[in-house]
Amino acid sequence: MSKHLASVLTTVNAPYSDQLDDAALAHCLADIDLAKLHPGHISAFFGEVPLAQQVEFAIAHDIAVHDLKAFAAQFSAWSGESSPLAT
Repeated sequence: MSKHLASVLTTVNAPYSDQLDDAALAHCLADIDLAKLHPGHISAFFGEVPLAQQVEFAIAHDIAVHDLKAFAAQFSAWSGESSPLAT
């Protein structure tokens, strides 16, 4: 895993004792029900990880960018938080 992708996990996991690895985070970004079990991690991904790194992470985990955008919109609608990727 690249240094940039590792920094995504550091950012997403920093405040939580429940740590997600890259595969678990990728699964959360593809399944809204799973994401709802880790809302803080997903909020941190969309709110604190730079957009370019969000896209890089998605591509590295075979998540199409348009699918990530659709997921961001779905998560935003559920959480009430805005995300630049969701627009």
